[in-house]
Amino acid sequence: MAAPPVQPVPTAAAAAAAVNGDAFRLGFVGAGNLAESIARGVAASGVLPASAIRTAPHRRPERGEAFASFGACLLQTNAHVVDDSDVIVISVKPQIVKQVLLQLRPRLSEKKLLVSIAAGIKMQDLQDWSGQRRIIRVMPNTPSAVGQAASVMCLGEMATQDDENRVRKLFSAIGKVWTAEEKYFDAVTGLSGSGPAYIFLAIEAMADGGVAAGLPRDLALGLASQTVLGAATMVSQTGKHPGQLKDQVTSPAGTTIAGIQELEKGAFRGTLISAVVAAAKRCRELS
Repeated sequence: MAAPPVQPVPTAAAAAAAVNGDAFRLGFVGAGNLAESIARGVAASGVLPASAIRTAPHRRPERGEAFASFGACLLQTNAHVVDDSDVIVISVKPQIVKQVLLQLRPRLSEKKLLVSIAAGIKMQDLQDWSGQRRIIRVMPNTPSAVGQAASVMCLGEMATQDDENRVRKLFSAIGKVWTAEEKYFDAVTGLSGSGPAYIFLAIEAMADGGVAAGLPRDLALGLASQTVLGAATMVSQTGKHPGQLKDQVTSPAGTTIAGIQELEKGAFRGTLISAVVAAAKRCRELS
């Protein structure tokens, strides 16, 4: 038997949202890890109170428990989520988006904003399957789990400026947000969607290099991960070109240029460029 809906006590954040005139209910059709990261970020940031968030876990009770743990409402079915939400996030796996939207179509209307985070599913397909034109498509990435997502969104033909602002607030709760035309989304997937895996490989390789040079494993991994974090923060916060920052570290005949020379021998930059292009190409093929 499905668990009864959880109804958390309204919080001070709920009252604040009502005062600000931007109180709305946010529903997730699909209760996976990415959906949870978004929901947690939204609640933690105060953009919405947890009591305004709802989902309907089906086959995996632990996913419902994850949402309930921070105060979100659990409803019995996706249909109930749609009925009880103003903004509906489609967060199921891409291969079942069509099936889910066709099932929910009778309950959808232009009074509700549909937001899709399903990778590779085009706006035209979302519109055809849902019968809606008030849609925003968003491509976040896995660092949403730690509040450092890179998200890109594009607007459907009936999405309003208020819709864009609302979705920007939601996804700003888990990182940074850009707006771009949908024609760029395959490239976005190749860069920011797949990019965390490239960086994980780089961190692992740098740590292995530290071990090879004589460092203990824990120290090497800690130094590698913090170095990547620090370098990324410098690019983001200083506004300087990465090449300029690289030059500032690279003394004549020093240690850094010796390391860079080895990276250039191994076509480090060219390989990363090729990885982004290959992932973007694969995304086009899958969609």
